[in-house]
Amino acid sequence: MILDKTTRLREEDPFTGRLAEGLPSWIVVERSRFEVDLNRDRDSAVYKEPEDSWGLRLWETHPPDAIVETSLALYDSFYSSLREALDHIVDRHDGFVLFDVHSYNHRRQGPGEPPESELENPEVNLGTGSLPEKWKPVSQAFLDTMNNHGVDARENVKFRGRQVAQWVHSNYGHVGCALAIEFRKSFMDEWTGELFADEFARLQDLLAKAGVASVEAWAQCR
Repeated sequence: MILDKTTRLREEDPFTGRLAEGLPSWIVVERSRFEVDLNRDRDSAVYKEPEDSWGLRLWETHPPDAIVETSLALYDSFYSSLREALDHIVDRHDGFVLFDVHSYNHRRQGPGEPPESELENPEVNLGTGSLPEKWKPVSQAFLDTMNNHGVDARENVKFRGRQVAQWVHSNYGHVGCALAIEFRKSFMDEWTGELFADEFARLQDLLAKAGVASVEAWAQCR
């Protein structure tokens, strides 16, 4: 890999896994997306060309097939583990709401440069591209919670959700739903890596509140 560590870290979304710590349970994937991207379909989960990874040149030469297969084994293991966890939750609770939590950069012009337009970059983007109609009140409960606490949360502005949400709805859509949540990196300096602790704590707390509201809406829908 020839991508420098600083750029790689910026695209790996540091701190994001901690946003869900106020929820009843969570899974944090401690693997680089440049090894395998679990939110892509399997055929495109290993980045090979710059167009696979925001124009970034990753490799001096393409990784050999054996390395790609090792990465895809991790991909398969993740979805197998997720299925096992969700089956257990369904057995205990008859269904679930899953928050698929990510974050995104909004200062791509460089350090010290103006951020991208807030009109096209909400503080929280809720992706519901594959959400079954049955669960729309769940997504609305999430948005209402965020917006009622002063967070600019909007639906499908920047992202619509990808593989994790699609996989959940394909396999469990009758009993559970996945909300693909992208936090704009207003909680940190995406260039220096500095965390803004107070803002981060506020978002952690709001995500936990949104979890309660979403589960209450789910219970009314099932």
